[in-house]
Amino acid sequence: MPRLTAMDEHFVHQIPEPLPQVVTRHEHWRESYFFVMHDRAATAGDVLILTMAHFPAREEMDSLQMGTIDGQITFGHHVRPYDGDPHTTRVGPVSIDITEPYRSVQLHVAVDPAAPVALDITFTARTAPYGLRRGTMKAGDEIVWDQSHMIQSGVYNGTYSVGGETRTITDWWGQRDHSWGIRDHGRCPLWMWLAIQLPDGMFGVWHWEYANGARVYTDGCFAPADPAADPIPVVDFRHDLTWTGTDGKPVSWERDGTDVRGLAGQVQFTLEGGRVVTVDAEGSWAMPYGGLGGGQHRMAVRTDDGRTGTGVYEITGAHHHRYFPVARGERLPPG
Repeated sequence: MPRLTAMDEHFVHQIPEPLPQVVTRHEHWRESYFFVMHDRAATAGDVLILTMAHFPAREEMDSLQMGTIDGQITFGHHVRPYDGDPHTTRVGPVSIDITEPYRSVQLHVAVDPAAPVALDITFTARTAPYGLRRGTMKAGDEIVWDQSHMIQSGVYNGTYSVGGETRTITDWWGQRDHSWGIRDHGRCPLWMWLAIQLPDGMFGVWHWEYANGARVYTDGCFAPADPAADPIPVVDFRHDLTWTGTDGKPVSWERDGTDVRGLAGQVQFTLEGGRVVTVDAEGSWAMPYGGLGGGQHRMAVRTDDGRTGTGVYEITGAHHHRYFPVARGERLPPG
Protein backbone atom coordinates (compact mmCIF):
# COMPACT_ATOMS: atom_id res chain seq x y z
CA MET A 1 0.00 0.00 0.00
CA PRO A 2 1.54 3.37 -0.98
CA ARG A 3 2.11 5.86 1.82
CA LEU A 4 0.26 9.15 1.38
CA THR A 5 1.34 12.53 2.72
CA ALA A 6 -0.59 15.70 3.51
CA MET A 7 0.44 17.20 0.17
CA ASP A 8 -1.29 14.32 -1.64
CA GLU A 9 -4.58 16.09 -0.83
CA HIS A 10 -3.62 18.92 -3.22
CA PHE A 11 -3.55 19.29 -7.02
CA VAL A 12 0.24 18.96 -7.27
CA HIS A 13 0.80 15.53 -8.83
CA GLN A 14 2.73 15.14 -12.09
CA ILE A 15 2.84 11.34 -12.35
CA PRO A 16 0.27 8.69 -11.34
CA GLU A 17 2.04 8.03 -8.02
CA PRO A 18 1.68 9.62 -4.58
CA LEU A 19 4.21 12.23 -3.50
CA PRO A 20 7.17 12.21 -3.13
CA GLN A 21 7.59 9.48 -5.77
CA VAL A 22 9.42 10.70 -8.89
CA VAL A 23 9.32 9.61 -12.51
CA THR A 24 12.87 8.16 -12.42
CA ARG A 25 13.92 6.59 -9.15
CA HIS A 26 17.60 7.41 -8.70
CA GLU A 27 19.87 7.76 -5.67
CA HIS A 28 20.89 11.24 -6.83
CA TRP A 29 17.38 12.59 -7.46
CA ARG A 30 16.92 15.70 -5.33
CA GLU A 31 14.90 18.88 -5.13
CA SER A 32 16.70 21.78 -3.54
CA TYR A 33 16.73 25.43 -2.57
CA PHE A 34 19.96 27.43 -2.71
CA PHE A 35 20.51 30.96 -1.38
CA VAL A 36 23.74 32.97 -1.58
CA MET A 37 24.14 36.51 -0.23
CA HIS A 38 26.92 39.08 0.10
CA ASP A 39 27.24 42.81 0.65
CA ARG A 40 27.70 45.11 -2.32
CA ALA A 41 31.40 45.77 -1.69
CA ALA A 42 33.35 44.35 -4.59
CA THR A 43 36.02 42.35 -2.78
CA ALA A 44 35.43 42.53 0.98
CA GLY A 45 32.85 41.24 3.42
CA ASP A 46 31.15 38.01 4.36
CA VAL A 47 29.40 35.53 2.07
CA LEU A 48 26.53 33.42 3.47
CA ILE A 49 25.10 30.35 1.72
CA LEU A 50 22.07 28.32 2.85
CA THR A 51 20.63 25.24 1.14
CA MET A 52 17.83 22.77 1.73
CA ALA A 53 17.06 19.62 -0.23
CA HIS A 54 15.01 16.46 -0.15
CA PHE A 55 16.09 13.07 -1.49
CA PRO A 56 13.24 10.63 -2.29
CA ALA A 57 15.46 7.55 -2.65
CA ARG A 58 16.98 8.16 0.81
CA GLU A 59 13.71 9.46 2.28
CA GLU A 60 15.48 12.30 4.01
CA MET A 61 15.99 16.06 3.91
CA ASP A 62 19.17 18.01 4.54
CA SER A 63 20.45 21.57 4.83
CA LEU A 64 23.93 22.97 4.31
CA GLN A 65 25.30 26.19 5.80
CA MET A 66 28.40 27.41 4.00
CA GLY A 67 30.36 30.54 3.24
CA THR A 68 33.08 32.84 4.48
CA ILE A 69 32.93 34.97 7.62
CA ASP A 70 35.82 37.23 8.59
CA GLY A 71 37.91 35.44 5.98
CA GLN A 72 37.25 31.98 7.48
CA ILE A 73 35.35 29.17 5.75
CA THR A 74 32.23 28.03 7.65
CA PHE A 75 30.29 24.79 7.19
CA GLY A 76 27.34 23.07 8.84
CA HIS A 77 25.20 20.09 7.83
CA HIS A 78 21.80 19.08 9.22
CA VAL A 79 19.71 16.02 8.28
CA ARG A 80 16.25 14.69 9.16
CA PRO A 81 14.38 11.61 7.95
CA TYR A 82 11.06 12.13 6.19
CA ASP A 83 9.20 10.35 8.99
CA GLY A 84 5.97 10.81 7.04
CA ASP A 85 6.65 14.48 6.21
CA PRO A 86 8.80 15.10 3.12
CA HIS A 87 7.39 18.58 2.47
CA THR A 88 7.83 20.77 5.55
CA THR A 89 10.94 22.83 4.86
CA ARG A 90 12.50 22.50 8.30
CA VAL A 91 15.64 20.55 9.10
CA GLY A 92 17.10 20.79 12.60
CA PRO A 93 17.58 24.50 13.39
CA VAL A 94 16.97 25.54 9.75
CA SER A 95 13.68 26.65 8.21
CA ILE A 96 12.88 28.15 4.81
CA ASP A 97 9.43 29.63 4.24
CA ILE A 98 8.09 30.87 0.90
CA THR A 99 5.97 33.78 2.14
CA GLU A 100 5.02 34.97 -1.37
CA PRO A 101 6.00 32.86 -4.39
CA TYR A 102 8.76 34.48 -6.47
CA ARG A 103 8.60 37.58 -4.24
CA SER A 104 9.62 36.89 -0.65
CA VAL A 105 11.30 34.07 1.29
CA GLN A 106 12.11 33.85 5.00
CA LEU A 107 15.39 32.18 6.00
CA HIS A 108 15.90 31.19 9.61
CA VAL A 109 18.59 29.28 11.46
CA ALA A 110 18.14 29.10 15.22
CA VAL A 111 21.02 29.46 17.64
CA ASP A 112 22.34 25.91 17.92
CA PRO A 113 25.74 24.40 18.78
CA ALA A 114 25.58 22.46 15.48
CA ALA A 115 24.92 25.62 13.41
CA PRO A 116 27.99 27.75 12.60
CA VAL A 117 25.79 30.82 12.01
CA ALA A 118 22.32 31.83 13.21
CA LEU A 119 20.18 33.63 10.61
CA ASP A 120 17.00 35.68 10.51
CA ILE A 121 16.93 37.02 6.96
CA THR A 122 14.36 37.95 4.30
CA PHE A 123 14.96 37.49 0.58
CA THR A 124 13.03 39.99 -1.56
CA ALA A 125 13.03 39.59 -5.33
CA ARG A 126 14.70 42.31 -7.39
CA THR A 127 14.25 40.47 -10.71
CA ALA A 128 11.71 38.16 -12.24
CA PRO A 129 12.46 34.43 -11.92
CA TYR A 130 14.02 32.71 -14.92
CA GLY A 131 13.31 29.06 -15.66
CA LEU A 132 16.23 27.23 -17.24
CA ARG A 133 15.29 24.53 -19.72
CA ARG A 134 15.74 20.91 -18.71
CA GLY A 135 19.26 19.57 -19.27
CA THR A 136 20.47 15.97 -19.53
CA MET A 137 23.86 14.25 -19.58
CA LYS A 138 24.70 10.53 -19.59
CA ALA A 139 27.71 8.28 -19.21
CA GLY A 140 26.82 5.50 -21.61
CA ASP A 141 23.32 4.48 -20.52
CA GLU A 142 23.68 5.90 -17.00
CA ILE A 143 22.00 9.19 -16.10
CA VAL A 144 24.48 11.60 -14.51
CA TRP A 145 22.39 14.74 -14.80
CA ASP A 146 18.74 15.33 -15.72
CA GLN A 147 17.45 18.47 -14.10
CA SER A 148 15.34 21.61 -14.28
CA HIS A 149 16.27 24.83 -12.56
CA MET A 150 15.03 28.33 -11.63
CA ILE A 151 17.25 31.34 -10.84
CA GLN A 152 16.33 34.73 -9.38
CA SER A 153 18.22 37.72 -8.00
CA GLY A 154 17.18 39.47 -4.82
CA VAL A 155 18.10 41.68 -1.90
CA TYR A 156 18.63 40.28 1.58
CA ASN A 157 17.83 42.02 4.87
CA GLY A 158 17.98 40.87 8.47
CA THR A 159 20.58 39.67 10.94
CA TYR A 160 23.10 36.88 11.39
CA SER A 161 24.92 35.86 14.53
CA VAL A 162 28.31 34.25 14.91
CA GLY A 163 30.41 33.80 18.05
CA GLY A 164 27.78 35.58 20.14
CA GLU A 165 27.90 38.69 17.92
CA THR A 166 24.84 39.77 15.94
CA ARG A 167 25.45 41.57 12.64
CA THR A 168 22.97 43.42 10.46
CA ILE A 169 22.38 42.77 6.77
CA THR A 170 21.04 45.76 4.84
CA ASP A 171 20.18 45.36 1.16
CA TRP A 172 22.81 42.72 0.42
CA TRP A 173 22.78 41.37 -3.13
CA GLY A 174 22.51 37.73 -4.04
CA GLN A 175 20.71 34.98 -5.86
CA ARG A 176 18.49 32.01 -5.16
CA ASP A 177 18.02 28.76 -7.08
CA HIS A 178 15.34 26.11 -7.04
CA SER A 179 16.32 22.92 -8.85
CA TRP A 180 14.87 19.44 -9.17
CA GLY A 181 16.03 16.25 -10.84
CA ILE A 182 19.09 14.02 -10.96
CA ARG A 183 22.58 15.38 -10.39
CA ASP A 184 25.50 13.10 -9.54
CA HIS A 185 27.96 15.85 -8.63
CA GLY A 186 31.04 13.61 -8.37
CA ARG A 187 30.67 12.40 -11.97
CA CYS A 188 30.13 15.76 -13.67
CA PRO A 189 33.21 16.69 -15.74
CA LEU A 190 32.60 20.45 -15.48
CA TRP A 191 29.82 22.76 -14.50
CA MET A 192 29.99 26.50 -14.26
CA TRP A 193 27.33 28.60 -12.49
CA LEU A 194 27.62 32.39 -12.46
CA ALA A 195 25.51 34.89 -10.50
CA ILE A 196 26.62 38.43 -11.39
CA GLN A 197 24.90 41.31 -9.60
CA LEU A 198 24.91 44.75 -11.24
CA PRO A 199 22.94 47.88 -10.30
CA ASP A 200 20.58 47.40 -13.26
CA GLY A 201 20.13 43.65 -13.01
CA MET A 202 21.62 40.16 -12.87
CA PHE A 203 23.52 37.96 -15.31
CA GLY A 204 23.02 34.29 -14.53
CA VAL A 205 24.25 31.27 -16.45
CA TRP A 206 24.43 27.50 -16.01
CA HIS A 207 27.04 25.89 -18.32
CA TRP A 208 28.28 22.29 -18.65
CA GLU A 209 31.16 20.75 -20.64
CA TYR A 210 32.81 17.38 -21.16
CA ALA A 211 36.46 16.91 -20.19
CA ASN A 212 37.66 17.85 -23.68
CA GLY A 213 35.76 21.16 -23.59
CA ALA A 214 32.84 20.08 -25.78
CA ARG A 215 29.70 21.88 -24.70
CA VAL A 216 26.86 19.89 -23.16
CA TYR A 217 24.48 22.66 -22.11
CA THR A 218 24.17 26.43 -21.69
CA ASP A 219 21.23 28.46 -20.45
CA GLY A 220 20.86 31.72 -18.58
CA CYS A 221 19.69 35.30 -18.81
CA PHE A 222 20.13 38.95 -18.06
CA ALA A 223 17.29 39.79 -15.67
CA PRO A 224 16.58 43.53 -15.26
CA ALA A 225 16.30 44.87 -11.70
CA ASP A 226 12.52 45.06 -11.96
CA PRO A 227 10.42 42.00 -11.02
CA ALA A 228 7.87 43.01 -13.68
CA ALA A 229 10.45 43.03 -16.51
CA ASP A 230 11.06 39.93 -18.61
CA PRO A 231 14.55 38.38 -18.45
CA ILE A 232 16.52 38.31 -21.72
CA PRO A 233 17.81 34.81 -22.54
CA VAL A 234 21.51 34.07 -22.99
CA VAL A 235 22.00 32.38 -26.37
CA ASP A 236 25.79 31.92 -26.19
CA PHE A 237 28.44 31.94 -23.47
CA ARG A 238 32.25 31.95 -23.59
CA HIS A 239 34.71 31.73 -20.72
CA ASP A 240 38.41 32.41 -20.24
CA LEU A 241 39.05 32.00 -16.50
CA THR A 242 42.19 31.05 -14.56
CA TRP A 243 42.80 29.77 -11.04
CA THR A 244 45.09 32.09 -9.06
CA GLY A 245 47.43 31.55 -6.11
CA THR A 246 48.38 33.56 -3.04
CA ASP A 247 50.33 36.04 -5.19
CA GLY A 248 47.44 36.50 -7.62
CA LYS A 249 49.32 34.78 -10.42
CA PRO A 250 47.88 31.87 -12.47
CA VAL A 251 48.20 28.37 -11.01
CA SER A 252 47.00 24.94 -12.15
CA TRP A 253 44.39 23.01 -10.21
CA GLU A 254 46.33 19.78 -10.81
CA ARG A 255 44.42 17.08 -8.88
CA ASP A 256 43.33 18.77 -5.65
CA GLY A 257 43.70 22.53 -6.08
CA THR A 258 46.23 22.78 -3.26
CA ASP A 259 47.70 26.06 -4.51
CA VAL A 260 44.42 27.72 -5.56
CA ARG A 261 43.24 30.76 -3.62
CA GLY A 262 41.29 32.70 -6.22
CA LEU A 263 39.87 33.03 -9.71
CA ALA A 264 40.27 35.67 -12.43
CA GLY A 265 39.49 36.22 -16.08
CA GLN A 266 36.82 37.06 -18.60
CA VAL A 267 33.44 35.71 -19.66
CA GLN A 268 31.22 36.78 -22.53
CA PHE A 269 27.43 36.64 -22.81
CA THR A 270 25.50 36.86 -26.07
CA LEU A 271 21.90 37.81 -25.40
CA GLU A 272 18.83 37.12 -27.49
CA GLY A 273 18.74 39.88 -30.09
CA GLY A 274 22.50 39.85 -30.59
CA ARG A 275 23.86 42.09 -27.82
CA VAL A 276 27.26 40.89 -26.55
CA VAL A 277 28.47 41.78 -23.03
CA THR A 278 32.00 40.99 -21.82
CA VAL A 279 32.69 40.76 -18.07
CA ASP A 280 36.11 40.88 -16.42
CA ALA A 281 36.32 39.61 -12.86
CA GLU A 282 38.64 38.54 -10.08
CA GLY A 283 38.08 37.22 -6.60
CA SER A 284 38.82 34.70 -3.85
CA TRP A 285 37.23 31.68 -2.21
CA ALA A 286 33.72 31.97 -0.85
CA MET A 287 33.41 28.18 -0.42
CA PRO A 288 35.82 25.48 -1.66
CA TYR A 289 34.31 22.03 -2.32
CA GLY A 290 37.19 19.84 -1.22
CA GLY A 291 37.15 16.42 -2.87
CA LEU A 292 34.36 17.39 -5.27
CA GLY A 293 36.70 19.92 -6.89
CA GLY A 294 36.44 23.65 -7.35
CA GLY A 295 33.82 25.63 -5.47
CA GLN A 296 32.48 29.16 -5.25
CA HIS A 297 34.38 32.44 -5.48
CA ARG A 298 33.30 35.94 -4.45
CA MET A 299 34.09 38.12 -7.48
CA ALA A 300 34.48 41.82 -8.28
CA VAL A 301 33.12 42.36 -11.80
CA ARG A 302 33.27 45.03 -14.51
CA THR A 303 31.44 44.95 -17.82
CA ASP A 304 32.87 46.30 -21.06
CA ASP A 305 30.24 49.07 -21.01
CA GLY A 306 31.46 50.36 -17.65
CA ARG A 307 29.10 48.77 -15.13
CA THR A 308 30.60 47.44 -11.90
CA GLY A 309 29.24 44.99 -9.38
CA THR A 310 29.89 41.80 -7.50
CA GLY A 311 28.93 38.18 -7.80
CA VAL A 312 29.63 34.53 -7.15
CA TYR A 313 31.28 32.22 -9.68
CA GLU A 314 31.01 28.47 -9.14
CA ILE A 315 33.31 26.15 -11.07
CA THR A 316 33.29 22.49 -10.10
CA GLY A 317 33.78 19.07 -11.65
CA ALA A 318 35.79 15.88 -11.87
CA HIS A 319 37.82 16.33 -15.08
CA HIS A 320 38.33 19.16 -17.55
CA HIS A 321 41.29 19.87 -19.79
CA ARG A 322 41.56 23.44 -18.47
CA TYR A 323 40.12 23.59 -14.98
CA PHE A 324 40.62 20.04 -13.63
CA PRO A 325 43.44 18.48 -15.68
CA VAL A 326 43.83 15.38 -13.47
CA ALA A 327 40.71 13.19 -13.46
CA ARG A 328 39.32 12.42 -10.01
CA GLY A 329 36.25 10.38 -10.95
CA GLU A 330 35.40 7.12 -12.71
CA ARG A 331 32.84 6.35 -15.44
CA LEU A 332 32.67 10.02 -16.38
CA PRO A 333 30.52 11.24 -19.27
CA PRO A 334 30.22 10.74 -22.15
CA GLY A 335 31.23 7.15 -21.35
